[in-house]
Amino acid sequence: MTRPREPIVSLPVATERAMRAAAGTLERLDLDAYRAAGRDPLAPIVGLGPAGARLAIFGRDPGRQEVELGRPFVGSGGKKVREALYRHRHGDSPPDAEARLSAGEEIFWINTVPYKPIGNKAWSMAVKRRFQPLVASLLVDAWQGERVITLGREAFLWFGIGQSREVRQALETFWQREDRFSSTHETLLTLADGRQKRLTLAPLPHPSPLNQRWFQRFPSLMDERLAALDVD
Repeated sequence: MTRPREPIVSLPVATERAMRAAAGTLERLDLDAYRAAGRDPLAPIVGLGPAGARLAIFGRDPGRQEVELGRPFVGSGGKKVREALYRHRHGDSPPDAEARLSAGEEIFWINTVPYKPIGNKAWSMAVKRRFQPLVASLLVDAWQGERVITLGREAFLWFGIGQSREVRQALETFWQREDRFSSTHETLLTLADGRQKRLTLAPLPHPSPLNQRWFQRFPSLMDERLAALDVD
């Protein structure tokens, strides 16, 4: 029996306005990439997904292919993530790009900063702090789930930005563990107004081809994560 599809969360108007305003002052925004793709450089590239999605996938920031298509997690790394989602559900590799994209329809997609930086170098801490309240509010208010696969160190440690020293230290300590890509970490995400949400983080290495140490192992690690988290 086919499960009824949940409506996709829309980016709140106030949040989009705040993101566009914050992006207007970014010094390392890759304007050439947006111009070449005919895209508005102030339009945030967000994926989001169903409010009731059982899993969120949290990355760093969009790349060139994300800018070209106007959606996140469609570059070389994102394809590996989506292929794993398809394999988990169907037991085989996706036959085409459409099938790969459809595999992520029941996932909540989100990044630390929804804009492409020049050279795909990570945004500074100052920039991540600027967007943190907006991104955190989406995780707390727009999404009902609690389990998050984080991609790479930057995405995992983002959950300490603006949080207590205890939370930050716990994240740093967990990241040093040899079993960090097979274990999970419970953390508390607190908004500026005091509202909180407890999350289960399941970190993985960043799936970029530049991450030579982990790139070849990423598919199997992602497969293991999905099986352990019992994502249907």
